[in-house]
Amino acid sequence: MSKGRVTIPTDDNFIKETLEIVEKWGADAIRDCDGFKLPREIKGLAERIYSTYFVARGDNAWAEANKEELQQTYLMTKHHVAAGETLTINIMDGYFAEQVQPDTYHDIKTWWEVIDRTTDEVVGVDSWSYDEEAQTVTIEGAKSWHEYTVSFLAYCIWDPTQMYNHITNNWGDKPHEMPFDARKPKTNEYIFKAMYKWLDENPESNVVRFTTFFYHFTLVFNDLAKEKFVDWFGYSSSVSPEALEAFEKAKGYRLRPEDIIDEGYYNSSFRVPSKQYMDYIDFQQQFVSENVKKLVDIVHEDGREAMMFLGDNWIGTEPYGKYFESIGMDGVVGSVGGGATLRMIADIPGVKYTEGRFLPYFFPDTFYEGNDPTIEAKENWITARRAIMRKPLDRIGYGGYLSLAYKFPKFVEYIEGVCNEFRDIYDNIAGSKPYCGLKVAVLNCWGKLRSWQTHMVAHALWYKQIYTYLGVIESLSGMSVDVNFISFEDIKETGIPSDIDVIINAGDAGTAFSGGDTWLDPQVITTVRQWIYNGGGFVGIGEPSAVLKGGHFFQLAEALGVDKELGFSLSTDKYFKTALDKHFITEDVIEAIDFGESQKNIYATKASTEIITYENGELLMSSNDYGKGRAVYIAGCPYSPQNTRILMRSFYYAAHKESEMKKWYADNLNCEVSAYLDTKKYAVINNTMESQSTMVYDGQGKAISIDLKPCEIRWMNI
Repeated sequence: MSKGRVTIPTDDNFIKETLEIVEKWGADAIRDCDGFKLPREIKGLAERIYSTYFVARGDNAWAEANKEELQQTYLMTKHHVAAGETLTINIMDGYFAEQVQPDTYHDIKTWWEVIDRTTDEVVGVDSWSYDEEAQTVTIEGAKSWHEYTVSFLAYCIWDPTQMYNHITNNWGDKPHEMPFDARKPKTNEYIFKAMYKWLDENPESNVVRFTTFFYHFTLVFNDLAKEKFVDWFGYSSSVSPEALEAFEKAKGYRLRPEDIIDEGYYNSSFRVPSKQYMDYIDFQQQFVSENVKKLVDIVHEDGREAMMFLGDNWIGTEPYGKYFESIGMDGVVGSVGGGATLRMIADIPGVKYTEGRFLPYFFPDTFYEGNDPTIEAKENWITARRAIMRKPLDRIGYGGYLSLAYKFPKFVEYIEGVCNEFRDIYDNIAGSKPYCGLKVAVLNCWGKLRSWQTHMVAHALWYKQIYTYLGVIESLSGMSVDVNFISFEDIKETGIPSDIDVIINAGDAGTAFSGGDTWLDPQVITTVRQWIYNGGGFVGIGEPSAVLKGGHFFQLAEALGVDKELGFSLSTDKYFKTALDKHFITEDVIEAIDFGESQKNIYATKASTEIITYENGELLMSSNDYGKGRAVYIAGCPYSPQNTRILMRSFYYAAHKESEMKKWYADNLNCEVSAYLDTKKYAVINNTMESQSTMVYDGQGKAISIDLKPCEIRWMNI
């Protein structure tokens, strides 16, 4: 058994058992966890000792003494309808008073905004007043039966991650940690002094695990201490009067509260981002990166490594942003929820190593008597392993409290096998890039900035409205294709890269992932049309290019050969409803196709449209030749082995490269092949917990038969 590349957590008074797990799992790193500090005697027990460091929380003495420098967030009240000329709104109704409180330290008439949501007019500051004791805004001269909201700045008085951990682990009287703002003048000076002090007081660690830096993603709780709003990418808790004033100086114009509040959507990543919001993201990323670099430099001067946790207070340090590499971070660690989140971490440029924290977390909500955490561990590993075969992490690890996991011997034994298999994969790949048959680009409003992060709400959590599309990214994470993420702005600035074989546009109409009104930009739509017509492949999923204009809902309807009926063209007959008996894309289908939430009222616009799947009066899959190019339509694509195969075949068909598909290919859709030409090795992977048999095709298309055990990876020499 090899050793290394594995990080484990430990616990209070658990040194002996920790060393036992170190030996069993071959771990070379030990880490602490929120709510627990590593004992001094841990030094020397592993090659790498991670100590968690919180830049903007965990120092309540400073926070208490400088409450005006706590972090802030923009919040919006519930909608209230005026029944007369006077309307009183309790601004904290529905919010958790232990997490946020209104900011009256700064001039509320400058930083708050009352809006008539019926007319979108801003109510003049002379027409409303605030009762600080009652926490109510009273509007005088309101218009009857109009809706009103109040946008207000609030102080964050309890860090939401610590709050979650506090509630989950029943920490009782443990102090509520208050987050302070690195942009505030005194705090900005203090955080660097505190970094030096912490390093002096914590000599046992050689890796500083920043968790994370300055600003938490948007996570606001309701008055029942339950999540009210969560956006893993949200910047609305990074605001402050100081930030907004500095923004105006840097960008030359002033932001309104509404630019952050965004009608109560808080600029969710599903919203087509405004120029103002994109400018604010860029502004905050620049500030955060510059200041984080100072902290990293201090750590390096002390002879230690700096590692960033991709989560919690990660806003401003998005690793695919244009400033991240300038920070000089040694490593990034993030939570792995599946293949998409693994690639999100593994593909990060500009760091020496990446690490994935696998599930389950060693918390009592999973590790309790009667439950088997091994089930979740197996599902998590098998799903993520597909992505590891394409782009391996440098390290894996676990978080939480080791004393909980230790009580489950079956789980401990299984993770031993996971650690050994990971090291085996890593050593066999040896840093080489796997064979990629095609280059595909995912097109949306975010592009590279949100690589491998499309359609996520709260990291990898399942939502009914997203699994149909997130499945596309999950499938791509382990597929033998080269994946890029491009934005509409990229297309406007530099066109479509010449080496792209297929463009994917997947999402619901109006979202940033489909594109919304961006498709009305003549430069965007004509560039994409021309590219397809001249030989490009296009795969549209859900409601691609969807925005109503010019008699189309799909602006690429001519290329796709399909459109969506909204009721406006019911008087126009639709004659094309006959599906083909067979098609290249569906040759491997062995069971009913799962289109997820799917779409209704999609129809073929021309006789030449190849209708691949037509069920219960609904067109669900089709293809259309457009000039020298080809466009494929799919109603939805949740992750599954069969849908992964359908998607891959769609790419090859759209690219007119069907004859090239069976290279480093397994005909059993439950299996995949990853070939590493530089190291002259290839792997055949069984992605199921059952035995599988498959024909495996090499780089020349020659086939051999292979039988695989459950979950087996078979390494072969080329």
